[in-house]
Amino acid sequence: MTRHARNCTAGAVYTYHEKKKDAANSGFGTTSRRIGKDSVKSFDCCSLTLQPCRNPVITKDGYLFDKEAILTYIISKKNEYSRKMKEYEKQVKQDEEEETAKANAEQQKKLDKFISTEKNIVSNKAVIPSVEQPSTSGAISNVSLGKRKELPSFWVPSQTPAAKISRIEKPDSKIYCPVSNKPLKAKDLIEVKFTLVKDPADKKSLIAKENRYMCAVTHDILSNSVPCAVLKPTGDVVTLECIEKIIKKDMIHPLTNEKLSESDIIPLQRGGTGFATTNEKLEAKEQKPCLQV
Repeated sequence: MTRHARNCTAGAVYTYHEKKKDAANSGFGTTSRRIGKDSVKSFDCCSLTLQPCRNPVITKDGYLFDKEAILTYIISKKNEYSRKMKEYEKQVKQDEEEETAKANAEQQKKLDKFISTEKNIVSNKAVIPSVEQPSTSGAISNVSLGKRKELPSFWVPSQTPAAKISRIEKPDSKIYCPVSNKPLKAKDLIEVKFTLVKDPADKKSLIAKENRYMCAVTHDILSNSVPCAVLKPTGDVVTLECIEKIIKKDMIHPLTNEKLSESDIIPLQRGGTGFATTNEKLEAKEQKPCLQV
């Protein structure tokens, strides 16, 4: 138990803070912790490398990737599929060879039986197979009941069970997104064009800047707390407020005057913030042993 302060040793209440401290020290119970800003992916970072994108591309579901990282992922998955497919084809070929050998052995067995029957066709004596009679005695013997050819020792190598080769299932040719787990194709990736913040007074590098990008139409600063969307025809990033107030009135691209549809607006998936309404799936679970009293 937690050591109490002076003059507080007579308290009969196990306080909340004492309970949390004991749980943290012992490793039992459930712990909850607020995630810091450094633990949250920024809206302009790749979902694989977690670094600012050099050549950003986006999927149909709104997940941002660096083009080099996602293409490397797709190529590695294709190579893995090719390797698994070769192993599967090798297994199928072995099965076919085993079936062919089994059929040939069965045919050869029938042929040998026919030849042996033809050789003894002149003899009238019927061959009566010897049937072992069960022992009438009460003693247990491995010679009786057809156990003459079985070895009595289970530790003999010929009697030990052999490990069977695990069967290989046919691999799936589809490549799935590492975040959404939905089918992903390289041709479906859409290039994203961020608009840089024009501030002559800020001499920092792009990665060191806190405010790096802005809306292509309203020039509002983009961050994790600002919902954004990508316009599919040009790849420009704008805020959802701009879409609701400006674009959805006429469904025309404000920069190119091109006609837009609902499918041309892709909401950008962003990292979480300290507000509960930013993202819904921000839970982490850790299994610990239960503390029973």
